[in-house]
Amino acid sequence: MTTAHGVEVGTELPPLRIPPITRTTLALFAGASGDHNPIHIDIDVARSAGMEDVFAHGMLSMAYLGRLLTEWVPQERIRSYSVRFSAITPVHAEPTCSGRVTSIDSVHGERRATLDLTVELADGTTTLLGEAVIALD
Repeated sequence: MTTAHGVEVGTELPPLRIPPITRTTLALFAGASGDHNPIHIDIDVARSAGMEDVFAHGMLSMAYLGRLLTEWVPQERIRSYSVRFSAITPVHAEPTCSGRVTSIDSVHGERRATLDLTVELADGTTTLLGEAVIALD
């Protein structure tokens, strides 16, 4: 976990490298999240929709980014967190989550850092862009 000491604009979070997303990962996430959309777990449904194979839930990538944050600071220090989905994450992809401090300010006497967040695949595809505000003290 991080402390306010040493955090400055440009500070980068340690990247979170995710192992290959398997069909089992997708089935387990469907059960845990309640999102049983068959396009994520049934190859026939995915192909009927014009996809080559199933692909990860967008919220799975968002959850990985959340994990990036909570491995850096305790959950109670997260003041806001938002994302924009920009591409799908195919089955077997290996996403990497990253974050960088873009500004530091004070709100109601609390020092806060704003971070830009990204999920990127090995081929350079950005699948998720986000922003978080973290209390530093």
